[in-house]
Amino acid sequence: LKGNITRQLTNSPGYDAEAVLSPKGDKILFTSDRSGDLELWTMNLDGSGLKQITNELGYDGGAFFSPDGSKIVFRASRPKTEAEIKEYTDLLKTGLVAPTNMEIYVCNADGSNLHQVTRLGKANWAPFFHPAGKKIIFSSNHHSKRGYDFQLYMINADGSGPVEQVTGESIFNSFPM
Repeated sequence: LKGNITRQLTNSPGYDAEAVLSPKGDKILFTSDRSGDLELWTMNLDGSGLKQITNELGYDGGAFFSPDGSKIVFRASRPKTEAEIKEYTDLLKTGLVAPTNMEIYVCNADGSNLHQVTRLGKANWAPFFHPAGKKIIFSSNHHSKRGYDFQLYMINADGSGPVEQVTGESIFNSFPM
């Protein structure tokens, strides 16, 4: 609590970052490239019990637990074409990424029941569960003609129903958490 580092929990070469604590205080959720791709992982507070949560090609990150800790929301890039896959994997080999198309995904805390929530195109990111756990608030530029106008939107956690625009002032609204 005083900010003193007492122990290092990961020790793999590459990227271990974007860590968050579960609401129950029992798990750490983070993004790592330890498996060769940028995937979501969980571990116990002491660093034991490492478990890979996602396993599809693309950058999975910016993850958070639902208020009750049962679900995870995150943003992911999913390269599809041969050219997109080549660009992604070539950059990843050099320790870089350039995700411009990202969508919001939800899964159970153990990685099961993974499903895509948004299909808006462009950059949908910085997702966070509404405190009631039924909706997700996120930042998106899907409406923008030039790409840099980011507004906040809400959607049902299962992806059903309309996407509701929350902000409209200024040109960069993000990080609703």
